[in-house]
Amino acid sequence: MTQGKSITERFRRHLRLQKGLSANTLEAYLHDVGMLFTWCSDEGRDAVTLSLEDLQAFSASLHDLGIAPSSHARVLCGVRAFYHFLELDGYVEQDPSELLETPIQSKHLPEVLSTAEVDMLEGAVDLSKWEGHRNRAIIEVLFSCGLRVSELVTLTLTNIYEEEQFVRVMGKGAKERLVPISSRALKELHLWYDDRRRMKIKPGEEDYVFLNRRGAHLTRTMILIMIKQYAIDAGIKKTISPHTLRHSFATALLEGGASLRAIQAMLGHESIGTTEIYTHIDMTTLREEIEQHHPRNMKSRR
Repeated sequence: MTQGKSITERFRRHLRLQKGLSANTLEAYLHDVGMLFTWCSDEGRDAVTLSLEDLQAFSASLHDLGIAPSSHARVLCGVRAFYHFLELDGYVEQDPSELLETPIQSKHLPEVLSTAEVDMLEGAVDLSKWEGHRNRAIIEVLFSCGLRVSELVTLTLTNIYEEEQFVRVMGKGAKERLVPISSRALKELHLWYDDRRRMKIKPGEEDYVFLNRRGAHLTRTMILIMIKQYAIDAGIKKTISPHTLRHSFATALLEGGASLRAIQAMLGHESIGTTEIYTHIDMTTLREEIEQHHPRNMKSRR
């Protein structure tokens, strides 16, 4: 956007002086517009010239990321305020966001957990049981890496690169991607490895990270039952599933200010292979996005 900085400053003054918004609401609106600017940059577009169809494509990109409907709606609220300002100030002749629809809050979509609620979920794990450290590691890897449950149960030891702090994930359509893994998740994995080494593992199952008590890799159903039970034990009233942690991961990154491109790469929504990913996003930049924007990597947290 050629005049992005100056327009953003004028928009800020508009919100502060004419709308009388609180400091927190003002910054939230500017963050939402920043998400739109990032999308425009990725698409080679200028926000001033976007049509309703373009804004619908931007909205669809948020949905594809698995962003919670409430956060999705909030972003669009900020975008509408921005285009209303552009129309008032004469940047556009007609507000293209007037007919932009807000996503419906579907009861069938997984809810989103806050970082505190994820901590509650992990706190419900009984570490005196043989599977305790395994289950803590499962929850942490789901939340810290945003994996699908199918990707978690097929995760192998040889695909975890601890020194580089990446895991190689086999996603949908046999597409591979590299995903940063936090120090917190690696710590939980090591605690599980101590127990895992004492197990009798079935032939052919040796490379799977997560195993059941019979030494075979876990199933998706087992993970679902486990997560739901811990939610009950933790007193979490939301209806959740393993996929809730993936939604929570994406939402935490979005609200922390990560770019759409980084989140798309992390979730595997683009067709990115193990070599192609280097042409889509630099690995150093991707790690920096996670370290800067995911709550598990904030310096204030353990």
